[in-house]
Amino acid sequence: MITRVSEARVRPERFEAFRDYIVSAVREFPARYPGLLSHEVLLSPPASLLYVSRWRGEKDLADYAGEDWRDQPVVLPGEDEYLTAPLRVRHFTATSLSDSFSDSFSGSLPD
Repeated sequence: MITRVSEARVRPERFEAFRDYIVSAVREFPARYPGLLSHEVLLSPPASLLYVSRWRGEKDLADYAGEDWRDQPVVLPGEDEYLTAPLRVRHFTATSLSDSFSDSFSGSLPD
């Protein structure tokens, strides 16, 4: 699974309008992109919004974002008018917490 995080730096006076625009735009993504496992919009008013999506694998992510998915954000039509800077995109994979934590910690927690 790959988690993709797109960060938008938003003009504060356009924040609510941008939130509505993004929520409306991504609402149908699960039906359009079968490899999209989950997604959410995270808000940090007045100037930051994250679109977090979780994908089954690289092929599914490339079907959504194109061959340059590792480096290039997906920019929706008209999105630039809301932003103070270009979108930033990052990708993450998860590691198991149970294996590494239990192997390296054998004592009890302090009171």
